Amino acid sequence: MITFDISQWHAWAPGLSTPADWQAWAHGAEHVGDADHAPDVAFLPALQRRRLGPMSRMAFAVGWPLAEGHDNLPLVFVSRHGETPRTFSLLGELANQQPLSPTQFSLSVHNAMIGLWSIMRGQTCEMTALAAAGDGFEHGIVEAAALLAEGAPAVLLIVTEEQPPAAYAPWIDDVPFAYAMALLLTPGQQWCLAPGPTPSTSATALPHALAWLRASLSGQASFSHTWERRTWNWQRQP
Repeated sequence: MITFDISQWHAWAPGLSTPADWQAWAHGAEHVGDADHAPDVAFLPALQRRRLGPMSRMAFAVGWPLAEGHDNLPLVFVSRHGETPRTFSLLGELANQQPLSPTQFSLSVHNAMIGLWSIMRGQTCEMTALAAAGDGFEHGIVEAAALLAEGAPAVLLIVTEEQPPAAYAPWIDDVPFAYAMALLLTPGQQWCLAPGPTPSTSATALPHALAWLRASLSGQASFSHTWERRTWNWQRQP
């Protein structure tokens, strides 16, 4: 069992950019958004913005405001699938025997986002990129809690997924829409996360990060997320 506080959160998806938007979504409003829409990252210089793909733009958009005022803020970045449109394009170029762009290749690796984050924020503290299974959100929480236990006053967790190309549809069915969520974790007792017994129910319908946000905004005090043989029990103190 681990405990922690979540002092701030920020999330973005096409058509869901404000807390009021997410609140309405959490209470059942239909999600309607332009899949090609990208978040505003005007706080970055133009030269730096050009290096960011859609997924990195989402990550920067949600994480940057939470990192303001924190020096050497450890970062845990979680994405199950990574930048699938970028890698799919590279695979297409390989199939057509075309030369690969070194820049595109270097930005396609899973830890490219935290590398860009470190450069643009001028920070060299602990940063981790995770590619876990469907419960990668909880694995990211555990990683962040470990950093808190080692003495970090706060840890930034960013979870993001990009809408994959249509060719991946038979294999990727856990991204209902592109989204990014950032949480600022601090030491405390507000939230408790613990593994549960081997589940007898099916997997959680929504990606776990979105399921957590919906439950949190709906005021649920306790809930569970299941992925394959793992269950995670969440509880919020009153």
